[in-house]
Amino acid sequence: METRLFWIGLAMGAYAWLSRRWKGNGAVNTPLKCGLWHGLFFGLSAFSIVLVLAMSMEGRAPRIGAAAHSLLAAEFYPSLLAGVIFGALGFWRGYMSGNSAEKRGYYLEEDWEWSETVFSAVILASVLMYFVVQAFKIPSGSMRKTFMEGDHLFVNKFIYGLRVPFTGKRVLALRKVSRGDVLVFRFPSEDPRKLHCGSIQYGKDFIKRVIALPGDKVEVINGVLKVNGQFPVEPHVNMDPVERDPYRQPKAMNADALGAERYQELWQTHDLDRALEGVMKDQFGPVTVPQGAYMMMGDNRDHSCDSRYWGPVETKYLKGKAWLIYWPPSRMGVVR
Repeated sequence: METRLFWIGLAMGAYAWLSRRWKGNGAVNTPLKCGLWHGLFFGLSAFSIVLVLAMSMEGRAPRIGAAAHSLLAAEFYPSLLAGVIFGALGFWRGYMSGNSAEKRGYYLEEDWEWSETVFSAVILASVLMYFVVQAFKIPSGSMRKTFMEGDHLFVNKFIYGLRVPFTGKRVLALRKVSRGDVLVFRFPSEDPRKLHCGSIQYGKDFIKRVIALPGDKVEVINGVLKVNGQFPVEPHVNMDPVERDPYRQPKAMNADALGAERYQELWQTHDLDRALEGVMKDQFGPVTVPQGAYMMMGDNRDHSCDSRYWGPVETKYLKGKAWLIYWPPSRMGVVR
């Protein structure tokens, strides 16, 4: 979201700069030019407003384009329609009043002031969201009961270091990622065509708990986590007794199914669930978490699409540490 807000702010900044320049040299001097320029402002404003509203809602539609931060179809098409409609309205308004030099100057001044205000506010918001703190909404039950569906929370985005744009690197870290931290991250895939857990996860934001650090050896035996040969105490984990029914559990598909080296390779390259056509959540590993990556699992262990299925999460995909639930009021509190 912060990336798209940045581009909205940049577009508004360019519009404000051109408006200010053209106001000084009188370039917008005909009804047609006035209509086109005023229509562009209306269209850009409507597109941006609808896009921000759409981004605030949970979307699972296919993406437009191949980039990880590309638009969801559910965001793009309504925004484009709003931009076209209001752009046409702005063109008509500017064209019909464009015979008057006074009116042309008024529209140009008004559009310039609004676009400059939006530019400042949106750029500031995008910088804060990218480097400092961002709000997220919990879309599923994979982290019950740490989080419930619909919980709103703030994520601390600087605790593990400031992200250097377009590099995946971080600088000035306050602390390192620790086992047990609850993190928000972008799904660890650069291929928009791959299916994981039965659907395309590419580009989505996930929230899970760190259960293993680089170099840790991880295994799940009959649903119980084992890290470095020990069974850690996990007070936050929610297990479904029904899922432990042996009659419900199909044949185990762990490292013995492929051989240890091949199993590790497929898991580390995010291809394990595709190779096995579904990984058994109760029988997993053993695998070793590679350097520069972490293993994530949901607290609602039996109903979580996590690292057992699609592999480790590399540092470049991390967004920040879940910090505070701020809505609903009954669930306000620091995330643990």
